[in-house]
Amino acid sequence: MGGLSQPSVQGSGAMKKWGFIALHAAVAAAFIFLLQRFSLNASLESSLLWALTFAVCAAGLAYKQTIR
Repeated sequence: MGGLSQPSVQGSGAMKKWGFIALHAAVAAAFIFLLQRFSLNASLESSLLWALTFAVCAAGLAYKQTIR
């Protein structure tokens, strides 16, 4: 019976990992978008491009942290 419950525990850990990565990317994107758009008065296109860039970088960093 113990062997049957093991994959569900690993699946739960995988969901937490990808959830952490997605949350990290979303927070970074929202932060840089709001900073660019409202504090620095950048254009919408520029703000979205920077938000996408920071989201990808933040997701990469979060992924590196989870595989340690």
